[in-house]
Amino acid sequence: MSITERDKKYVAGTYNRFPVEIASGSGSVVYDTAGKRYIDLGSGIGVTAFGIADPLWQEAVTRQIGLVQHMSNLYYTGPCVDLAEMLCTRTGMSKVFFSNSGAEANECAIKVARKYQAEHKGPECSTIVTLKNSFHGRTLTTLAATGQDHYHELFTPLTPGFLSVDPDFTELPDPDRVAAILIECIQGEGGVIPLPQDTVRRIADYAAAHDILLMVDEVQTGNGRTGALYAYMNYGIHPDVVSTAKGLAGGLPLGATLLSEKVSGTLGFGDHGSTFGGNPVSCAAALSVLSRIDDSLLASVREKGQYLMDSFMDAPGVESVSGMGLMIGIKCRRNAGDVVREALSKGVLCLTAKDRVRLLPALNIPMDILKEAVDILKECIAG
Repeated sequence: MSITERDKKYVAGTYNRFPVEIASGSGSVVYDTAGKRYIDLGSGIGVTAFGIADPLWQEAVTRQIGLVQHMSNLYYTGPCVDLAEMLCTRTGMSKVFFSNSGAEANECAIKVARKYQAEHKGPECSTIVTLKNSFHGRTLTTLAATGQDHYHELFTPLTPGFLSVDPDFTELPDPDRVAAILIECIQGEGGVIPLPQDTVRRIADYAAAHDILLMVDEVQTGNGRTGALYAYMNYGIHPDVVSTAKGLAGGLPLGATLLSEKVSGTLGFGDHGSTFGGNPVSCAAALSVLSRIDDSLLASVREKGQYLMDSFMDAPGVESVSGMGLMIGIKCRRNAGDVVREALSKGVLCLTAKDRVRLLPALNIPMDILKEAVDILKECIAG
């Protein structure tokens, strides 16, 4: 039996996979088992921040594997502490809880908000407000937080205590029962739609005026993706809680929930935990990634993002382009899925987000490879 046949027999059918088996790669180029070359503009949905088989990432991971691959959180490990310190130093946050994924990072944020407000305002102050068209994860609780009804179908009853309002945030909730507002500065799964500056400022001001926690989901937008270390930094706000994952460890499972000074003491002994959270190998990988997301790289991300915007803005078959940095959504006259399939056949891997073609290339994708992929993708979009 082939890999495809065995996958269909033994793996739960939750993914509509493309008929390609990726076997190897380097940087932003990968190869299938037949030796066909592909330019990767998806980076594992924003995960492989420095591409495939990045040498510095490999070195950090293999060095740590040779020391200790796992130790329970009953003991201290250096990579966990080093990464927490680096995250706090670079964001101005105070403490970090490590988990394994973006959904878990958001679960932690929600627990922090509810415990904080139960202690400060009372247990009835428990509602988490999110925005319609948002996406925060696939657990029952983060599905409840997700402001897209089609994700909820067949999984009710979901965790109670969530309210999704219009993204323009003109429908103001009752502040007496709101523990926190959770937003994505760019709604990635919702179509790569950046929130307007004035909307984010209105949400931040409303939260501050009513002692409501402001929480930002940076699972997809974080770790250099938008041309800033975290997307909220483009908006001039300072959240109380930030969740992140995906590109943080460059290909290994790692989620992080960053806590401001205001909420840094909320979680105490026994309030939360994770067997694999803060795993030393994943943290060593993240240290390699985060240490290289410097001003020079971020400037390059912004430059390449502008190149993508300019390239597609007036291209034949394109209706509009949205996004920020190397997180781009292209609304085409053609069906987005058809464009992605044709691009695949011509050697370019990209994604969809609702009715848009979505691009999430590695942060360090070489410009010549990016231009090659853009030329192919423009042909596919034009039909």
